[in-house]
Amino acid sequence: MSEFKVNKTFAEINAKIRQGTAVVVTAEEMIGATKEYGPVEAARKVDVVTTGTFGIMCSSGAFLNFGHTKPRMRASKVFINDVEAYAGIAAVDCYIGVTQTREDDPLNKVFPGRFRYGGGHVIEDLVAGREVLLQTSSYGTDCYPNRSYEAKMTLKDFPDAVLLNPRNCYQNYNCAVNLSKKTIYTYMGILRPDCMNANFSTSGQLSPLLNDPLYRTIGIGTRIFLGGGIGYVIGAGTQHNPNVKRSKNGVVMGGAGTISVRGDMKGMSPKYLRGASLTGYGCSLNVGIGIPIPILNEEMARFTSVSDDEIMVPVVDYGVSYPSGEPSPPLGYVTYGQLRNGEIDVDGKKIPTSPLSSYAAAREIAETLKDWIKSGEFLLGEPQDRLPSAKFEGFED
Repeated sequence: MSEFKVNKTFAEINAKIRQGTAVVVTAEEMIGATKEYGPVEAARKVDVVTTGTFGIMCSSGAFLNFGHTKPRMRASKVFINDVEAYAGIAAVDCYIGVTQTREDDPLNKVFPGRFRYGGGHVIEDLVAGREVLLQTSSYGTDCYPNRSYEAKMTLKDFPDAVLLNPRNCYQNYNCAVNLSKKTIYTYMGILRPDCMNANFSTSGQLSPLLNDPLYRTIGIGTRIFLGGGIGYVIGAGTQHNPNVKRSKNGVVMGGAGTISVRGDMKGMSPKYLRGASLTGYGCSLNVGIGIPIPILNEEMARFTSVSDDEIMVPVVDYGVSYPSGEPSPPLGYVTYGQLRNGEIDVDGKKIPTSPLSSYAAAREIAETLKDWIKSGEFLLGEPQDRLPSAKFEGFED
């Protein structure tokens, strides 16, 4: 599709948002609108589609500046609630990753490989206004002579607290099963032997990058809902790989695009940043993200009307194939519609399914973002550079 019957710009849509005349719908609502009116008329009627996702995003963390001490100190080791943060940055800056686990976690002593508190929980505690214990040490220098420091702090005591996540919002992901003969404990949850259960993640038809599969409107500078506050896309996330198998509607059939995001933690909420503990695996963070997608033309109307029944998910064996690191074809493909119905069929066997992400929270995020835009308090951020994408020949009508 080279020429569009509808052509809008970010500036035009933002002007309508300021005037309070923009038509904003969620990705769920857009499915019905496009079915009723067709993509061209839906593109004329709708200005913005809101999306949402809430689930475990391990490649996340926070840059924290805890302020200069008296006498001054260049911290070389930093622990927050006994969770180590990386301090090899500057005098009083550190980065705490969400999968870093607490030193001497008492649960780990009883059940090796099991942790109940980590970096993700520290971030949740901070945004919830809870007090944390900061402990630092140093070798001491002429300009930074202090060798140790300890203080109880809340988020407001940190001069700067920036959520900075290298890889979030996977465009699509695996459905995990286990073909081995033993129960395994993974980042995709507990998987029982002989393919007795299947776990999946991502919010399907509400998922941000599945509604803009070629990243036509998402890139550096895109303003987003992040952790209950406002954040920004700062580039492609690590492992971003758009060159994967796609269905005829342009939607990827497996993990593909990712984004890197940042935002001020002082405007965020523990409702959308929740520490996670995964039995036998470790700790992480549940992150809530919502991205507004401007309907610039009928192509974007069609992209944002994708439904769970149209999004294919690869079924992957985490018992043998995944841990081996050797590339192997998926056991098959299922749709999000099938996954959400609670049961899939793999080689003639009926398998119960469980989500690791919250569809209810994703819907709430999309609705919240919709309200922000309709009220005029949230304008669209036009990307200054697009994410690396793939070729798409156009829809097959």
